[in-house]
Amino acid sequence: QVQLVESGGGLVQAGGSLRLSCAASGRIVSINTMGWYRQAPGKQRELVAAIPSGGSTNYIDSVKGRFTISRDNAKNSVYLQMNSLKPEDTAVYYCNARVTTYGYDLNDYWGQGTQVTVSS
Repeated sequence: QVQLVESGGGLVQAGGSLRLSCAASGRIVSINTMGWYRQAPGKQRELVAAIPSGGSTNYIDSVKGRFTISRDNAKNSVYLQMNSLKPEDTAVYYCNARVTTYGYDLNDYWGQGTQVTVSS
């Protein structure tokens, strides 16, 4: 019913920047919280940043001051600007959206993941 398509990952040197984008489409009535998660090899998936439809953003401590999450409600999109990247930011990044669809079901949807690799 809902698809999330991500783009913007890649390989970058430490200290560099990347911008991730995620666009939601489908039978969407409204989108509540949107967020970015990441999963490094051998580690659990963790929430990196989240942005509610009308509230303040939140970040894990390790990215505060370096990453910025934003959204464009008109485009059903969320973005993650990543600056001052470090090798420990290397992971597959997943977009997440909590969506109310026609029929008024509320579910979490995930993107396919985009690889971010930071070389030292």
